[in-house]
Amino acid sequence: MTTTSTNPAVQAILGGTAPYQAKLAAASGLLPLAQTELLEVLVSLRYSDDSEIAAAANDTLNSQSAEDLLTAAKDTQTPADVLDYLATLSGDSRAVHEALILNNKTSDEAVAGLAATTSDSSLLDLIAANQQRLIRFPQIIDAILANSDRSGEAERRARETRREFFEKERGAQQIAQELRNRGNLAAAEFFETADLTGGLTVEDAWLIASHIEVSDAELDHAWLPAERHEELIVETAEERSANFKRAVESERKETGQISPERLSLIRRIMFMNAKDRVKLGMKGDREARGILIRDSNRVVASAVVNNPRITEQEVENIATMRTVADEVLRLIARNRSWARSYAIIHNLVRNPRTPVPTVIGILPRIRTKDLQHLAQNRNVPEATRRQALRLAEARSGG
Repeated sequence: MTTTSTNPAVQAILGGTAPYQAKLAAASGLLPLAQTELLEVLVSLRYSDDSEIAAAANDTLNSQSAEDLLTAAKDTQTPADVLDYLATLSGDSRAVHEALILNNKTSDEAVAGLAATTSDSSLLDLIAANQQRLIRFPQIIDAILANSDRSGEAERRARETRREFFEKERGAQQIAQELRNRGNLAAAEFFETADLTGGLTVEDAWLIASHIEVSDAELDHAWLPAERHEELIVETAEERSANFKRAVESERKETGQISPERLSLIRRIMFMNAKDRVKLGMKGDREARGILIRDSNRVVASAVVNNPRITEQEVENIATMRTVADEVLRLIARNRSWARSYAIIHNLVRNPRTPVPTVIGILPRIRTKDLQHLAQNRNVPEATRRQALRLAEARSGG
């Protein structure tokens, strides 16, 4: 057994190197130890192979004051073995048990044990209220539901957590297997990794999976370095709502009227978490790509142009968009294959969203007549117009 105590006597007792008389003195509470150290030693010695030492340790533990035990139960520095022991106390231990439930250092196993044995419905309510612990250790849910003294509130919370985080997950896995059996490998992979705890329902995931066409084997993740994962942190409901509205307004400006079915799909996609939107951007079909290219998260929008199924025609259209992230336009310009398309680079230089340094690098490849038009285009930055004019005059000998 290990200890954080720096007391040599405690280390020797817990390490098994202390002499018999020292162990017996410790078990009898005769050593000058701090209360936390004393409890740690006593909990260890109650399991001693020597019956005299074990009995003495149990007797000393039973003589501890309720106040000292409550203090230990509340303290996050109390050793885990002591907290586990306190959870097994019976009798008038409600205050201790409540403190243990609220102490985030108490082991999940100890809380599950309490949930299984307590006859105090208010303690079960308190255990059931900690959803994070229930998700982390679902045996607690089983213990609550098996306890006949549970309240209606504790049962409701436990069942809701089970349904939301475990039955839903099992359902998703069954769907994924069904999709695999049908040969829809890419959709199955999405279902197996989609975050169904962040507001995405199984029904929404099923609809979105129908827009998946790229399997993991086709992906190249090199474009997304680890440091960019910070941009995929949890978003608030307000941020997702704003992203949805932005995507709708952008598409409405560019395409006109949006059908109710399209609007519903945009909503479902934009209310996914950022990590799932990145996956859909990289693996989705043309319809999904058309939605996510308007995402306000630059990493999500960039995932679209890293989708192996994106077509040159799509890229040509993206290069004209005035609501797309400037980073996406830079990525398009850097792609050697797309840069060979005159329609794409011509759209890039005319797009006021394209960063000026990117435009300046492209201008030498623009035809003279188009440079002349660009020099008169008031929609692009002045620096772009000046450079276009210089190049056009240089070519014409002006």
